[in-house]
Amino acid sequence: MYSSQFQENGRQIGSSSEPELKSQQAGTVRVEVEDDRTGTSLETLKRAFTDNLLYTQGKYESIAALHDYYMALAYTVRDRLIQRRIQTVKTHIEQDVKTVYYLSLEFLLGRQLGKNLLNLGLYDSTSQALTELGIDLEELIEQEAEPGLGNGGLGRLAACFLDSLATLEIPARGYGIRYDFGIFHQAIHRGWQIESPDLWLRLGNPWEIPRPEYRVEVKFGGHTEAYLDTNGYYRVQWLSGQTVFGTPYDLLTPGYENNTVNSLRLWSAKASEEFNFQVFNVGDYNRAVADKIFSENISKVLYPNDNTPQGRELRLQQQYFFVACTLHDIIRLFLRNHDNFDCFAEKVAIQLNDTHPTLGIVELMRLLVDKYLLEWESAWEITRNTFAYTNHTLLSEALECWSVDLFGRLLPRHLEIIYEINHRFLERVKQKYPHDLARLRRLSLIEEQSEKSVRMAHLACVGSHSVNGVAQLHTKLLKQDLLRDFAELCPQKFNNKTNGVTPRRWLLLTNQRLVELISEQLGQNWIRDLEGLRQLENLVGHSSFCDRWHQIKQDNKQELADYILRHNKIKLNLDSLFDVQVKRIHEYKRQLLNVLYIITLYNQIKANPRLEIVPRTFIFGGKAAPGYYLAKLIIKLIHSVADVVNNDPDVGDRLKVVFLANYNVSLGEKVYPAAELSEQISTAGKEASGTGNMKFALNGAITIGTLDGANIEIRQAVGEENFFLFGLTADRVTQLKARGYNPRYYYDTNPSLRQAIAQITSGYFSPDDLDLFRPLTDSLMYRDEYLVFADYQAYVDCQERVSQAYLDRKQWTRMSILNVARTGKFSSDRTISEYATEIWNVKPVPVELENYSQESANLKIKKLTN
Repeated sequence: MYSSQFQENGRQIGSSSEPELKSQQAGTVRVEVEDDRTGTSLETLKRAFTDNLLYTQGKYESIAALHDYYMALAYTVRDRLIQRRIQTVKTHIEQDVKTVYYLSLEFLLGRQLGKNLLNLGLYDSTSQALTELGIDLEELIEQEAEPGLGNGGLGRLAACFLDSLATLEIPARGYGIRYDFGIFHQAIHRGWQIESPDLWLRLGNPWEIPRPEYRVEVKFGGHTEAYLDTNGYYRVQWLSGQTVFGTPYDLLTPGYENNTVNSLRLWSAKASEEFNFQVFNVGDYNRAVADKIFSENISKVLYPNDNTPQGRELRLQQQYFFVACTLHDIIRLFLRNHDNFDCFAEKVAIQLNDTHPTLGIVELMRLLVDKYLLEWESAWEITRNTFAYTNHTLLSEALECWSVDLFGRLLPRHLEIIYEINHRFLERVKQKYPHDLARLRRLSLIEEQSEKSVRMAHLACVGSHSVNGVAQLHTKLLKQDLLRDFAELCPQKFNNKTNGVTPRRWLLLTNQRLVELISEQLGQNWIRDLEGLRQLENLVGHSSFCDRWHQIKQDNKQELADYILRHNKIKLNLDSLFDVQVKRIHEYKRQLLNVLYIITLYNQIKANPRLEIVPRTFIFGGKAAPGYYLAKLIIKLIHSVADVVNNDPDVGDRLKVVFLANYNVSLGEKVYPAAELSEQISTAGKEASGTGNMKFALNGAITIGTLDGANIEIRQAVGEENFFLFGLTADRVTQLKARGYNPRYYYDTNPSLRQAIAQITSGYFSPDDLDLFRPLTDSLMYRDEYLVFADYQAYVDCQERVSQAYLDRKQWTRMSILNVARTGKFSSDRTISEYATEIWNVKPVPVELENYSQESANLKIKKLTN
């Protein structure tokens, strides 16, 4: 089916529903034919949607559910993505472009329907088309299950980067794992986190395209055998003990209002032998499917609990499976246009998103040396010039190390290659530092403890041509502390790339009221260049603009309050300050500091029920790793404090405490526009960057935070007067610990802190189990690794400054506007531009769509090949 678009002098002026319009040239009419799979007129969109409901979902309107309508619309949008994807691939192949391959174990994508409509420029027209059919687009968006393919900032950053890569028209492909059950679904039962499988694939995923023809065989275990080839060269053969297949699924990632559609390829583990008939027929039913269970466990969940030997083994299997599939695929793509590896590093840029994909360095060496028979030196030169490494942590315990015994059992050939890399590397170090054995031990890829282990961050540094941090302070501390020896050895490798967030997801989609207000005043050029928001500074003195800005924040608060009333059964005071801390639950992120302040405020009210305070709504959200007991206990403490505070008549609606269960991207889209105070209170020197801080600022929240991660750069950008600063600096933290930090001193000398800790310890918030929270208070009293006590009073004093500022609505609104106006730097477009020019050496490649015609729609097959 087709619709006709009438054009005059090549300009579209109508659709098939309009009367025929004749051109002015000799009375002729030119008709443009629009394909139902690619057309964008209202009538074509409605017809395509209806066709997909009937012929893809197999439903008609009387029996179709809302989810069927969602699926039909998703397939309608996907068709338009595929058209652009095909043209993108053709352009990239024809021009033999250099391509970026972004490797990450996490991609926290969020829902795809709204984002894809926005980037295609079809959001409003699709909404109108559906309205004419009696369907609400927002209801369909809510039907989409969110892919739980990430845990927090790392995975969300990767998703933002995919969006910016396509928007900047950079040839790129992401690679990850298609986890069957994602991270996990978080429920709260009596204040405790309960994990269950995230069944995001239960009703199918219309956005993915299976590619079984590109299946990859992955080996594990076995042993190696050395031999001399016919030319007398030393070679090694890996004889594996077990094999798994990786099947790829592609998700399409469109750029914003251009024709580039890149892809994210996710690998799913499948058994080499699904079912053993011989074993089944003799009655051993479990063993008949044992290979299937072993294989498919690899891609079941993100980050299996590594508190057991089995969990650690599964994690290593997962990481190798990922890079083995990915490197095989990258080489296959490269060899489409090339018959040797001479220009591999000139055509391929591989970015490692943290240490998880570092085995890719060893796998590329194995393939080049063992399979493609390159000399070691040539293979190493190619490998080192291909890989770049992004570090995302300053926590030494988060730098992955794998037992040599485990490595040797699962990946015997890779362990040999690692030893050879290490030997050659340390020989080079000896030449520069001939008598420094301590430095050799520190730099070695092998940690020589009671149990030898492979240091993956060291391998990433040695095997990459670039090592970058993700905020100025983070990069500085990497070079000064965590990776100091590597920075001294190869200072030219180290650079900073401050993180950013995509304004498409985190402003255009999430805060449409604010976008409309800004665009009324500035036009729409700022959407392409976020630095254009600086023009808002000229409007902070306009009372009518400020009043509308304030009202938009109130409207957004109302929407979040409605959600909380439905899901948490808590009614919020809209005049209260919405004080928000949503992030992964971890001791260094210091949710405990926030809780101590809540208890302090509560105690002030109990001491003087008539006390006048600025009303506050404290909103938490985030998941704790299943094996992290103290983090799960923090969640329980938040709920226990909430139970007391929210139900105390002396408090009323002056204080409320809310925990948002199963916090994810979709929930974040409700939270960020409504937030007024952004809690970024990690211990200085512990947070690599943070991106939640950027999303909050971009939506007009004001930050209370330490000089940690990207907080420093946000404060510099928005102005010191528009940021609430407290706490020790990273240098002061180091000095205090070096002197011998004594948390008991702060406890003994601060009555408010002492009272709060005593209440937690005594069971005031847990009357049914008086000792429930003693592990938390003991960790603070006797260790306090993250200096909660040391920063407590500074935090309380800073919060008082927040309250005083909030009393002046005009001043608070001014601060909010300036936060938005000055956060243009924190667009992921800027970050990706820096990666592209300074690390990857890639350039934008515009994609032009071919005009549709019935003649061009026919295939022109020259020769069929198997």
